[in-house]
Amino acid sequence: MSVDVAPSLRRSLGIVAVGIRREPRWFAFAVAGSTVYGVMTVLTAWAIGKVTREQVQPAVAAGHVSAHQLRVIFAWVAGVVLVNVVGVVIRRIAAGFTMYNVAATFRREVTRQYLRLPLSWHHRHPSGQLLSNANADVEATWNVFAPLPMALGVLIMLVAGIVQMVLVDPVMALIGLAVFPALFLANVVFQRSMSPKVSRAQQLRAEVSEVAHESFEAALIVKSMGREDEEARRFEEVTRRLQAANVAVGRTRGTFDPVIEAIPTLGTLAVLAVGARQVASGALQPAAVVQVAYLISVLAFPVRALGWVLGELPRTVVGWDRVDAVLQARGELPYGSAKLQRHGASDSRLEDVDYSYDIVDEDGVESRFQAIHGVSLEVPAGATVALVGPTGSGKSTLTNLTLRLVDPDHGTVSLDGVDLREVRRGGVSEVAALVPQQTFMFDDTVRGNIALGADFDDAQVWQALETAQATAFVRELPHGLDTRVGERGASLSGGQRQRLALARAVIRRPQVLVLDDATSAVDPSVEQAILAALRSSSDGTTVLVVAYRMSTITLADRIVYIEAGRVVDQGSHDELQERCPGYERLVTAYVREAAERAAMAADEEVTA
Repeated sequence: MSVDVAPSLRRSLGIVAVGIRREPRWFAFAVAGSTVYGVMTVLTAWAIGKVTREQVQPAVAAGHVSAHQLRVIFAWVAGVVLVNVVGVVIRRIAAGFTMYNVAATFRREVTRQYLRLPLSWHHRHPSGQLLSNANADVEATWNVFAPLPMALGVLIMLVAGIVQMVLVDPVMALIGLAVFPALFLANVVFQRSMSPKVSRAQQLRAEVSEVAHESFEAALIVKSMGREDEEARRFEEVTRRLQAANVAVGRTRGTFDPVIEAIPTLGTLAVLAVGARQVASGALQPAAVVQVAYLISVLAFPVRALGWVLGELPRTVVGWDRVDAVLQARGELPYGSAKLQRHGASDSRLEDVDYSYDIVDEDGVESRFQAIHGVSLEVPAGATVALVGPTGSGKSTLTNLTLRLVDPDHGTVSLDGVDLREVRRGGVSEVAALVPQQTFMFDDTVRGNIALGADFDDAQVWQALETAQATAFVRELPHGLDTRVGERGASLSGGQRQRLALARAVIRRPQVLVLDDATSAVDPSVEQAILAALRSSSDGTTVLVVAYRMSTITLADRIVYIEAGRVVDQGSHDELQERCPGYERLVTAYVREAAERAAMAADEEVTA
């Protein structure tokens, strides 16, 4: 794999410039601190030469050192070191602020972008990848700000040091300067060799994050299906690849580091050899040799600092590409300025709606699958309408369209006659709510999971819990409303989580309430009570429910039967049973399943 260094370097510097524009003040402080460090390091060489010439050599000649000479030596060295330390402290603190502030800014931007992008985009990107983008990739992009201010600031050290060497002795300066082209060439070769290896390591680091997150998310499936060993092997495979990539990076660094470190040492030895001859012949003072030798050793540092920056730039490019892909992603739902009015129940309407989503086959080839075909559907204000159909018929997709979680490819979706594409951002969620089958609980209290930061008092919370038939089990929890439910509600049963999710929606008094099989995990008797409570308290609510149980279906004012993304028929339960064979077969299957469950329960009671 070849690397075109010049375009890569130009692109890397362009990315770095983006970060500098975000934190120009802190970056300027960091470079200033590094500049102070560079200047004072060169002045250290001058101070060493001065002290050697004016204090050390006379003391050696006299055979003893006086207290005054010791004080002068200490004052010069301590003064230069103190200013040097101040420069280092300023540079490190300011560089840290630059790096962490820019990283925090981009983490927030990536997270906000995730919230803006529609569900259709999220469906194409695994959550592990998204976590990697917001964490590992952001860090990889901006870690370059740790060595960068130092590298820029000490360039002044390089220039000043070269000038000082030439002034001290041009011959030794020429010998010493011969090491810098060699150092630069070694760093360029190092960067060429490291770039592809570092890029691969960063990409594999993201893959490890993705696989790990997927394994954690599927912990229940992994354990219940006995897939622990297979998942461990899958994780081991990707970590082995990352290990090999990191070893390749380390091997390359281990090969070049000794060479790069040896080059200035060889230059110093050459200067000492030439300088010793000149001192022996009386052509040069020992202080000049000491000064030039010291300058060569310290001036190798700026070149190494540039090498550190070059070593970080490949990771910067890889991290930026992954982060920028998120920031540049399109598909954000367009919003208008219309505001949906708060009042009683809303009228919901879908007119000639088509919807397709992206699918990826096992070869990674993307295609479009049309899930909804020309659906027109009206849910009158205050009515309860049930969506019934076989698995995969498009029921959940229709609920997502109704709440504008996705936009149709063709047709319109409206509430109270307002096209949802004309509604302002967040306007739909102010009047409508969804209770999905797969509920999510935050690692928070019962109260926190229902209120979600909104200003509801306990009386409102308990009223919502009453509608959701959840008051009994919540009162039995150790701390009632203040009980923490654990990550994803791990301390609750599936039915309990569904009832809290229902209370979360009901407390907001939505004008449209969408239930996507939201009572599937509760007992039929509890479901009947929940639906009855919704029915009695929903005078100001339109209810669209994805229904599987007969108890839910028969409660609806109207039933819409869907097959393969098309509305086949709609009407009352009795009407559809008479004229819709597909509906009749489906509900008969539901009845048979319910009868079989009842029979099994009866047999278990007899056996007991």
